[in-house]
Amino acid sequence: MNEMPEQDRLLDEAIDLIIRYQNDAANPVATDMIRAWRARSLQHEDVWARVSKVHGVSGTILTEQRRIERRESLGLSRRNFTIGGLMALGAGATAYTFAPGMILQARADHITAKGEIRRIDLPDGSVATLGPESAIALDYKNEARRIDLLAGMSFFDVAADPGRPFSVSSGGLRATALGTAFDVSSDAGILTVSVDHGLVDVQAPGAAFSAGVKLSEGEWMAFDPASGGIDRGQREKSQIASWRDKLIIAERESVSALVARIGRWIPGRIVIADPFIGNQRVSGLFDLNDPARALEAVVHPAGAHVHRISSLLTVVSPL
Repeated sequence: MNEMPEQDRLLDEAIDLIIRYQNDAANPVATDMIRAWRARSLQHEDVWARVSKVHGVSGTILTEQRRIERRESLGLSRRNFTIGGLMALGAGATAYTFAPGMILQARADHITAKGEIRRIDLPDGSVATLGPESAIALDYKNEARRIDLLAGMSFFDVAADPGRPFSVSSGGLRATALGTAFDVSSDAGILTVSVDHGLVDVQAPGAAFSAGVKLSEGEWMAFDPASGGIDRGQREKSQIASWRDKLIIAERESVSALVARIGRWIPGRIVIADPFIGNQRVSGLFDLNDPARALEAVVHPAGAHVHRISSLLTVVSPL
């Protein structure tokens, strides 16, 4: 279940490394980071080769002199050089998203497009409300009802059946409930569970989840598998899965997670040019009736701006 998210993560890391190098090519740390990243596995090297080929550097680290000569000959500023490279990357964006999309469609029982919200009546009488660019796979058996959230987000209104636990899995996290309603989302690797009513038991690898985490009405929890970090909080019941009403209510959420969520309403791919931006925390109410404006509102407090490069690519970069 983790194959596609892992590939996406490596792709994003490779893009970030290219941008980091271009922003400070004279810094040997950037070159060392690239070499160390490529050496981590054959998969890392394969992703780097494909990204750098699309970007136009053919797997070769550009020297500062070559970079200066190219910029001067083409009349490019530092900012335009970076965005110019991303335009080349955007031209090949469909090559990277098409194959994973086909794999997702093959695995999913239900899948939605950009901007689409769909109600799905499940075989046991439960109801799933699937968010945009989201997918689920069903595994119903006599002893259990299991759902894999393959991508995106979904709100589940669960029909009571004490003899068959209802569980939703995403990225190693599993939320199990009986006769309840709850929301599960996966945004930029951050997994979130929010409870509308009832009780949900959340389990995931790691000591923090050794006995599970119990969430009751109005409680939410966000889990970052990469760092093991956990955030918890409480909100009004009416605010759970507010994306169904085209609203995002954020309480110190990472910019990267919010950008990924809003991106489900924006055509094409969104790239955050600096990891520092993605790591910033933002709170607020964001209206998805105007997703482009919502995206600007999310990144502005982090000192960033949105650049629409093409119909396939949007770049979030420092002001």
